[in-house]
Amino acid sequence: MTTNLPYATADQFLASMQAGFPSLSKQLKTIAQYVEKNRERLVLDGVHDVARHCGVQPSAIIRFAKHFGFSGFSQMQALFRDSAARQLAPNRDYQDRVRDLIRASEGPLSATGIAQEVIAGSIESLEALQRGVTDTLFDEAVELLVQAPSIWLAASRRAFPVGAYLAYALQHTGKPIQWLNGLGQMQQGQLRALKPDDVMIAVSFEPYAQETLLAVREAAERGARILAISDSPLSPLADHARVLLPVQDGATFGFRSLTSTLCLAQSLFMALAYRLEIAYTQPQAEAASRRKARSGGA
Repeated sequence: MTTNLPYATADQFLASMQAGFPSLSKQLKTIAQYVEKNRERLVLDGVHDVARHCGVQPSAIIRFAKHFGFSGFSQMQALFRDSAARQLAPNRDYQDRVRDLIRASEGPLSATGIAQEVIAGSIESLEALQRGVTDTLFDEAVELLVQAPSIWLAASRRAFPVGAYLAYALQHTGKPIQWLNGLGQMQQGQLRALKPDDVMIAVSFEPYAQETLLAVREAAERGARILAISDSPLSPLADHARVLLPVQDGATFGFRSLTSTLCLAQSLFMALAYRLEIAYTQPQAEAASRRKARSGGA
């Protein structure tokens, strides 16, 4: 593994890049967006290839790398190569991650100790979500759902449990709900029923599920509005999203949780249910008040 890198992992660098994105120049923002969406290409492409794809000079790519603490493009590329090597290692499954945990531990871990670490990581993620949720973005997301004739759900792979929860919860709002769960590979057929102004909630994280990206692209082409939940404002879902709610779930012992994402999904459901109930009960209460006033006056 390459040493003396300014970041321990590519994910750590990308998080720093996302945090600093608003203050970047227009040219560096273009490069940042390319890096976010094409991280796998950075493993093989040279600086001239990256510059050509970004429409900038190679010197701009080097300046971008140095802006984030690298000595140059080669060191930034080395970080992505290290991450790719870990991901592509043969038989790199859950069992291997557990073995890594055993090797890294000074001694045996108790079940309670593991639970405490997982819980602590989830608490940190929730606190970050609490700090990051903004009134404007969240209100816009809820308003999209309030106005939606129908709500569609696209969430695959690691995001699948989030789609399952939303499919269950949102059916209680009275809104027509369509869940693209991939059963029978019938997603394309289901999308034919999608109408303009329907809203699709799309949930995906790096590495982004291709089936979700394809569903979002087709939904946008059909005139639907996209509410995206993803791990970065530079996510490929952002290209089509009317609103993107960023959420970062922490990883404990190499296993990434869904705590914050599920909390955000539940918050959306509860805010939508509240808005719909207010819209239903307020007119009834006002009408009852008017009837009472008229009968009292008589």
